[in-house]
Amino acid sequence: MWENIKDFASTFFVTGDPLIYGADVSIVLTIIAILFVLTKYKKWGWLWREWLTTVDHKRIGIMYLIASLLMLFRGGVDALLMRVQLAFPNVEFLHSDHYNAIFTTHGTIMILFMAMPMMFALFNMVVPLQLGARDVAYPFLNALSFWLFMLGAMLFNLSFVIGGSPDAGWLSYPPLSQNEFSPGPGQNFYIWGIQISGIGSLATGINFIVTILKMRAPGMKLSKMPLFSWSVLSSCIMIIFAFPILTVTLALLFLDRFAGAHFFTMDGGGNPMMYLNLIWMWGHPEVYIVVVPAFGIFSEIVATFSRKKIFGYKSMVWAMMIIAVVSFFTWAHHFFTMGTSASVIAFFAISTMIVGIPTGVKVFNWLFTMYRGRISFKQPMLWTIAFIPCFVIGGATGVMLAVAPADYQYHNSYFLVAHFHQVLIGGVVFGYLAGIYYWWPKLFGFKLDEKLGKWGFWFWNIGFYVCFMPQYALGFMGMTRRYYTYGWDRGWADLNLVSTVGAFMMGIGFIFQVWQIAYSIKHGERDTTGDPWNGRTLEWSIPSPAPFYNFAVVPQVKEMDDWWETKEAKANGTYKEQPAKLEPIHMPKNSGIPFIMANFWFLVGFGFTFGWVWMAVIGFIGVFACMWARSFQYDTDYYVPVEEVRRTEASLGRVV
Repeated sequence: MWENIKDFASTFFVTGDPLIYGADVSIVLTIIAILFVLTKYKKWGWLWREWLTTVDHKRIGIMYLIASLLMLFRGGVDALLMRVQLAFPNVEFLHSDHYNAIFTTHGTIMILFMAMPMMFALFNMVVPLQLGARDVAYPFLNALSFWLFMLGAMLFNLSFVIGGSPDAGWLSYPPLSQNEFSPGPGQNFYIWGIQISGIGSLATGINFIVTILKMRAPGMKLSKMPLFSWSVLSSCIMIIFAFPILTVTLALLFLDRFAGAHFFTMDGGGNPMMYLNLIWMWGHPEVYIVVVPAFGIFSEIVATFSRKKIFGYKSMVWAMMIIAVVSFFTWAHHFFTMGTSASVIAFFAISTMIVGIPTGVKVFNWLFTMYRGRISFKQPMLWTIAFIPCFVIGGATGVMLAVAPADYQYHNSYFLVAHFHQVLIGGVVFGYLAGIYYWWPKLFGFKLDEKLGKWGFWFWNIGFYVCFMPQYALGFMGMTRRYYTYGWDRGWADLNLVSTVGAFMMGIGFIFQVWQIAYSIKHGERDTTGDPWNGRTLEWSIPSPAPFYNFAVVPQVKEMDDWWETKEAKANGTYKEQPAKLEPIHMPKNSGIPFIMANFWFLVGFGFTFGWVWMAVIGFIGVFACMWARSFQYDTDYYVPVEEVRRTEASLGRVV
């Protein structure tokens, strides 16, 4: 009996690596500390009522933000471990299998569990406020989306200490991801972690499309909608077309592994190239899904901090919508070397280059907006300005990769690694950090400290170029990606060392930002106006932090940048104040079902990961029980009385 338990434990838990033992201890101590604090300060009820069961889009946005920052830390540590391994030739800091697992989890976490939730955090924190709405279209579904993402992310990260991490790359190509070459549960963690969170992402895409189309304030035509909301609409359209492809692809891969199907194996009539086509039909639009909202963020920030209306509003809208369409005609440029016909290669080469045109339009519009503007160099604007040259370089190197004959040289080289990070860090991370700095006061009621923020900014930016510029050169010198180690005779040592120094500088920048948040909670400048940046759109017309019902009175929109025009009219003495008429506000009630249902989905994923069908069946029964319970739940909303609205506004310094 004891021997059986020992055998099970030795295969169930990951053993044999001091780094993982250290992580085990850290995880256990963190869990004990959280349980101790919640119990000592009697916060279990508060946790359940205020967070686990909330359907408030702002709180859900904050939870997405916390999760994404934790994942940024995890993915960043993975990156530093890889750079230490590659800093010098013939280093044995990591075992080769451990290195494979780390670069797989680094890529997966950064794209799906860091960039996506950071994007959804901003969707939730900003879009209803910009639209003059009191909530999203489907608050219950919004909470379910978050918990599906969260439990999917937990399932994926659990592989680090239980069962073993996936190690077939962040896109999990077969045949490496098939049972023959990846027999453990690692690939199953990958499949079910992404599958569960992907369902949540698809639901979020549907939710925000409906919110934008149906929940706008009276008078806000699409032609007057803020550009960030336009960028969210463009991104969500891509989500609802791209994520079903990912869902089906992962389901087929799981059937190959679990049921012995042969969709992607040569020996049973399948074809691995079918997997590559499917995964990149999702994978390349995914890049635009996460980067297009950053374009909307930059548009808001440039206009606000230049004190000017955005230049070329219509062309910006068309540019984002064109990207949403063209992004689905670029996937095959990831495998020009697969041996297809010249006409196919030419089509995808040209369509890839075409994407650069609307992207270039936006860059020129931002520059023209800044031209002769009264620019204020606060943190959101600093990150925006840093983005422009970074993304221009990333776009130019992207066009280089789109040239099919040249791609035969660059393919799978470190040039590609440098380009990919240039676009995603320069576009996505810089963009979302700019957005977080910009809208932070609206959510939390205080600004983040400028001095610490600038230290973080410079370490991030200088470290970025020190890290990735040498990688372009390494690509030209013949270094391919996924190298575990190399010899002195290659001549790559100096550039790899410089690249590693740059990666650690970015890590120091992240530490400054964490310090900045901790410091600002106590010492940050409080926002008593609700409009600390002299903003242009509706979210700046309400107090900071925004009350749970958002708007005491639903605004009537007359112009684009309506809040800015209202302020101008008041300054000119032409504004006619309309008496506000308070009415009871209709709001959704909290619900514990999304949290419980997501946990049952976790049970499904965990059961299938280890081939324990009985556990998966229990999970499915729980999921259907939650759906049944929700379908018979009729008391799902309530009205906020006028007196409570008046008291809340008065406590926030507003008289209505």
